[in-house]
Amino acid sequence: MPLALLALAVSAFGIGTTEFVMMGLLPNVADDLGTSVPTAGYLVSAYAIGVVLGAPLLTGLGSRVPRKRMLLLLMALFTVGNLASALAPDFGWLIAGRFLAGLPHGAFFGVGAVVAARLVSEGRQARAVATMFLGLTVANIVGVPAATLLGQHLGWRATFLVVAAIGLAAMAALTRLVPHIPVEAHQDVRRELRALGNRQVVLGLLTAVFGFAGVFAVYSYLSAMTTEAMGFGASSVTLVLALFGIGMTLGALAAGPLTDRALRPTLYGSLGALAVILVVFPFTVHVPWAALVMVVLLGGVGFMTTTPLQMLVMNKAKDAPTLASASNHSAFNLANAGGAWLGGVAIAAGWGWTSPALVGAVLAVIGLAVAATAGYLDRDPSPKSRVVAAGSRTTVDDPATSSRSGTHSSPSDTHHSSPSGV
Repeated sequence: MPLALLALAVSAFGIGTTEFVMMGLLPNVADDLGTSVPTAGYLVSAYAIGVVLGAPLLTGLGSRVPRKRMLLLLMALFTVGNLASALAPDFGWLIAGRFLAGLPHGAFFGVGAVVAARLVSEGRQARAVATMFLGLTVANIVGVPAATLLGQHLGWRATFLVVAAIGLAAMAALTRLVPHIPVEAHQDVRRELRALGNRQVVLGLLTAVFGFAGVFAVYSYLSAMTTEAMGFGASSVTLVLALFGIGMTLGALAAGPLTDRALRPTLYGSLGALAVILVVFPFTVHVPWAALVMVVLLGGVGFMTTTPLQMLVMNKAKDAPTLASASNHSAFNLANAGGAWLGGVAIAAGWGWTSPALVGAVLAVIGLAVAATAGYLDRDPSPKSRVVAAGSRTTVDDPATSSRSGTHSSPSDTHHSSPSGV
C-alpha cells in the first residue's frame, strides 16, 4: 500500500479522537464551565451538526480545488476548530469550536476516500479506503481512552490542544506523502449534485442512516451499560470502550478484502450479523466474559458496514463520487444522532439499560431491508444474456447459443466486472 495512505490514516486518527472523546469528557467540561451533563451533551450534537452541514457545503465549494490542496485546507480547518475549543472562554464559544471542528469531517473523508481509491490499482480500492478508516478505528482503541485520561488529569483543554497538534502532524504528513492529484476536467458542483440524486446513491445513504443507527443506539450508552447492566466498576469503562475499538479495527481490516471480492454480500452479511448480535446482547450482559465478547463483536460487525457503503455510493455516483462520498459521512452522523436519541427514548420509557440494543436491532433490520431493496432494483434486467466487451470487439453470450457452441457462462463471470463486486 502507498505511504500516502498512512497520511490519510493519521488524519483519520485525529478526526476520530476529537469526534468521540467528548463523550468521556462531558462530566469534566460540565463541572469546569458550570453547566449540567445533559446540557454539555449539546457539544456532541454541535460536532454532528457541523459534519452534516459541512460535508455537502465544503465539498461543493472545493469541487474545483486539487485533491491534495483540499485535504490540507480541510485539515487546517479541523486544527483551528480544536484550537478554538481548547481556548474557548465559555460554553457558547466551546459550542462554536466544536461545530467548527466538525465542519471538515465529512468532506475530508469524502475527498480522502476518492484519493485513496486513486492511489491503488483496480481491485484494491476498497482495501485502500479501509486502510484510511483504520485511523478512525485505532482512535477508539488508543486515542479516545488516552485523550480521556489526559483530560481527567490535566483538564479537558489539554485534550483539544493535543488533538490540534495531531492535526498539524497530519498536515505535515499529507504535504510530504500525498501526490498531486488534479481535479477531473468534468468535475463541477452541478455534476456532483446530479450524481447525489442517483437512486442507488440515495438508497445507500438511507442504508447508512438506519443500519449504522443500530450501532450508535448501543454505543452511545455503552458506558452506562458497563456499570449499570454488566456490573463492572467505573474504572472498567475505558477497557470496554477500548474493546469496542478493537472490534471496529478488526471489522475494518476484514471489510476491505471482502468488499473488493463481493460488495453487496458483505453489506448484507454485516447488517444481518449486526441485527442478530443486538438481539443476543441483552441476554449476555450478566455474564462478564460473554458481555465483553459481544462488545468486540458489536464493534466488528458494526464497522464492517462502513467500507461497502462508502464504495457503493462512490461506484454508483460514477464520475462524480466526491459529494456522494462526503454525504455518506453526513448519513453516518445522522445515524449517530438518531440512534442515540431512540436509545435514550427506550431507557427513559423504563425499558431497561439494555433496551437500546433491541431498538438497534430493529434499525439494523430496516437498514438491511433498504439495502436488499437497492440490490433488487440494481439487478440485471436481462439475466439471460450479457454483453462482454473486449477492446473493440463486442459479443453477446446467450445460454442457448453457448450450449450449441459447447461453452457455458457462469454467473461468476460477471461478478467481478467492477472492483467492488457490484
